[in-house]
Amino acid sequence: MNLEQLQSFVEVARIGHFTRAAAHLHLAQPSLSRQISALEADLGAPLFHRARGNITLTAAGESLLPLAKRMLADADTVRYEMQELAGLRTGRVRLGATPTLCISLVAEVLTSFHATYPGIDLHLTEGGSHGLLDELSGGTLDLALVTTSDGRPSATSLRRLPLLTEELVVIAAAESPLLHDLQALTLTELAALPLITFHESYDLRAMTMRAFQEAELVPTVILEGGEMDSVLRCVERGLGVAVVPAMVLADRPGLRSVRLTAPRLARSISLAQRNDVTLTRAAEAMQSLIIETANVLSSVEAGGEGLITRAA
Repeated sequence: MNLEQLQSFVEVARIGHFTRAAAHLHLAQPSLSRQISALEADLGAPLFHRARGNITLTAAGESLLPLAKRMLADADTVRYEMQELAGLRTGRVRLGATPTLCISLVAEVLTSFHATYPGIDLHLTEGGSHGLLDELSGGTLDLALVTTSDGRPSATSLRRLPLLTEELVVIAAAESPLLHDLQALTLTELAALPLITFHESYDLRAMTMRAFQEAELVPTVILEGGEMDSVLRCVERGLGVAVVPAMVLADRPGLRSVRLTAPRLARSISLAQRNDVTLTRAAEAMQSLIIETANVLSSVEAGGEGLITRAA
């Protein structure tokens, strides 16, 4: 078994076609077929059900796929670690983050990091917290900035460093009469306002809807399933209100916010990494900058309304 065979196997599994997978790998199809056959002979089990125009994984193939992806990801990490022996002039960092963090904390971090280490390749993956933790476990991410609101334990192969606790606030257009001169809003009052909600993949949507359900309230949803940027733009244009993390309001003068009380909703922001892998020097530098930036955010906010605080 070798890495080239594993790469061929993963590509055929992803594409579902030998000829197209061979083209993607810049191989002749007979060479690709020989690699797969040699891998199957070495493992002692067929990996694909081969039918004309229909290539699917066998049970052995299903078992091998996540392991193969993990081995290939770890091999890439080794290559980048060797490149780093000359210092942080080359290398790579694969960072995952939730959509709300991508437009706030992560944007600040990546700008500073690139200015300091311009030779480091940066790869950003945006997604929900649970999906990002799965990718981290699978070896396709070095670090993941995730959020939690329910206290669920993380996988034992991962460890989390709590960074910040952030309140959720209600936002409306700066000139909108929807929030009037309010300084705070209860969940009951919010239920009567035209609400714009996020896509189901957003963790904070689930958190908000769970709060309504627990209070036996039915929100007045006028737009459902938006992504972060579209929700913020619709709110800026006066279509309705939305519940968002306080951090996303930075540099958005077209929005105003009020605190949500009774109940107060907050989320925890953590930095996750694998327990069984030592971070590369580039990833360590990224980790340090994320922690430093989070500390600065909490210090600045400490002089304001206290919406963002250091994690306990």
